[in-house]
Amino acid sequence: MFLTSAERIADHMARGWWEGISVDAMLRRAVAERGEAIAIVDPMNREALDGCAPEQLSWTALDARVDAMAAALIGLELARDDVICAQLPNTVDAVILFLAAARLGLIISPVVMQYREHELAHILSLTDARAFVTVPAFHGHDHAAMAAGLAEARPGMQVLTIGPAECGTDLKALAATADPAPVAEWCAVNPVDGGEVLTICWTSGTEARPKGVPRDHNHWVLNAKVIVWGTGMVAGDVLLNPFPLVNIASIGGLVLPWLEVRGTLVLHHPFDLGVFLKQIEAERVTYTIAPPAVLTALLKQPQIAASVDLSSLRAIGSGSAPLTPWLIEGWANDHGIEICNIFGSNEGMALMSSPGDVPDRTERAHYFPRFGAEGVEWSNPVSGVMRTRLVDPSSGSVITEPGQSGEMHIAGGNVMSGYWRSPELTAAAFDGDWFRTGDLFEIAGTGPLARFYRFVGRSKEIIVRGGVNISPAEIDELLVNLPNVREAAVVGIPDADLGERIAVAVVVDDGTNPPDIASIGAHLAAAGVAVFKRPERLVMLPALPRNAMNKVVRADLREAVLAAMDGAV
Repeated sequence: MFLTSAERIADHMARGWWEGISVDAMLRRAVAERGEAIAIVDPMNREALDGCAPEQLSWTALDARVDAMAAALIGLELARDDVICAQLPNTVDAVILFLAAARLGLIISPVVMQYREHELAHILSLTDARAFVTVPAFHGHDHAAMAAGLAEARPGMQVLTIGPAECGTDLKALAATADPAPVAEWCAVNPVDGGEVLTICWTSGTEARPKGVPRDHNHWVLNAKVIVWGTGMVAGDVLLNPFPLVNIASIGGLVLPWLEVRGTLVLHHPFDLGVFLKQIEAERVTYTIAPPAVLTALLKQPQIAASVDLSSLRAIGSGSAPLTPWLIEGWANDHGIEICNIFGSNEGMALMSSPGDVPDRTERAHYFPRFGAEGVEWSNPVSGVMRTRLVDPSSGSVITEPGQSGEMHIAGGNVMSGYWRSPELTAAAFDGDWFRTGDLFEIAGTGPLARFYRFVGRSKEIIVRGGVNISPAEIDELLVNLPNVREAAVVGIPDADLGERIAVAVVVDDGTNPPDIASIGAHLAAAGVAVFKRPERLVMLPALPRNAMNKVVRADLREAVLAAMDGAV
């Protein structure tokens, strides 16, 4: 299925941005080069996840399993361009299904394990999925029964399971006995072009329902090269993937780079710090991704990191929340590990502040290179592929000077063509070729700092107190090293006089004395923060609401804060 116009494909091919090859071509190259080397490793705790024993496959064995899965899908009469919706934990079988879809020219739409009937019914209807692949059960929830219930309203959709279940067909068993012979003939008759859609991932925004983001093979191949360069990955790297195979962080940040460097992919799910650290030691992991909250916790509790051997790790990618110089310096000084600051999105954002481009660790924590900005050059290849600009949300004028925040607009070879079957959302999201990200940045300063962007916050998250815009992300960053606090985040709450005031939600460990609003104010005052940015209400929560990518969901946090305030005596 081609959603990207022939003109755009031809233009990007001529520019050298796109190669026109499929993800399967990347896999076949890796198999040819690496053969019996270990390609992929299951979570060591997989049996507790879905009842299947953990596996470890060579590139040759992986290729055979992809062929077997592809043969099973052919046997189920799935046709080219059919959509498969997959709700699977982060296991070898999820990767095999992804690669089988790529081999056959099918479209895979992965969804997070937390989705239930409300979200799934919307996604299945919008994609008109021909198959729904899931596990019999996960964390006490009967996924197979849920899928069967959804299928009652969609009689043309097959329910497939990885393992035996009372509801649905056991896809793993079918693949184990399938004759792979038809696959070669299928591929010969149906060659997959780089311009065809491979995935439909789902992203949240201001809308009530998830939005589908279709991405072509060309997008993913380019993404792999950009990430490999930006993070300093090298051939044969061992990559630990702690994120589910559902969006840019996992597929673009680790799975496709794994195919590019032809290394070893170690899988992890759900996030468990103890298991995560054991995998780094056992598999001699060289690169992984971890959210700032995890990296901060490990620095604050050095005895945990000291209990395992992290010496194989060369670098860690992080993002989804602001980083601090303290965090980046701490990992470099204590462990000799560099942190890459990554800001990405399903739609195509690709900003990376890496050791190669930004050796200064304070700058790397606070700023992102202005990739693709007019008159600014960087060595990272994404700088030649992606264009960026800042636009004043009120006037629509392009911002060229520091000191004014604007919405980031992006264009180029890494940007999607539009939302899946949502012309109205697509029209609202684009200004000509420019995609409106909804993220607010500013030019970091004059002189050398003019080469950088500084993240301000989400345009929908900005707190407006007395007519003054306040970035909650800015305050969150300053609270990261608050004593006796596990995590904290701020949000705007309604106020009759000022429009909004700032409330801070705090999570502390059991037995720890919580801070009060005065001590938090003093902490921020010591950091030189303006008075109007200091929280005026404090609530204690058992945890901050986060999405599958570990980002604080500001809307849910606001609800939790207001509920806690209503319940206060």
